[in-house]
Amino acid sequence: MAVFTKELEFQTSGKGTYEISHEVERIVEQSNVRHGTVTIFVKHTSASLVLMENADPSARRDLEMFFDKLVPEDTDYFIHTYEGADDMPSHIRMALTRSSEVIPVHERQMMLGTWQGIFLFEHRRAPHRRRIVVTVMGDS
Repeated sequence: MAVFTKELEFQTSGKGTYEISHEVERIVEQSNVRHGTVTIFVKHTSASLVLMENADPSARRDLEMFFDKLVPEDTDYFIHTYEGADDMPSHIRMALTRSSEVIPVHERQMMLGTWQGIFLFEHRRAPHRRRIVVTVMGDS
């Protein structure tokens, strides 16, 4: 079994979803793994990963607005606010989503659905550099 790991870095411009599918696909191709899985892992507690509609950006905007309403900033009972009003809400939003995704690989291609994309979900208002580890495992 072959294992190929690479770390990616993304600069966000603040809260929102950022598609990373193409960068992950390039790593799958570099790995020469023909059949197996790719695992994507975000190394942060205030950002997450989501598989989401990638054809219509309004679907992602609806998701972002939903999370803004679900876990609002400036909630008066949050104690963990050392880095500002969006500090604890960003951690809760991450806990409600995912820090990793596993996607099947077949014939050196990710088996995503027609309208699926892999997105980095930034939960902080300020720009951040986010690190993501991609590991491809399987038969070459």
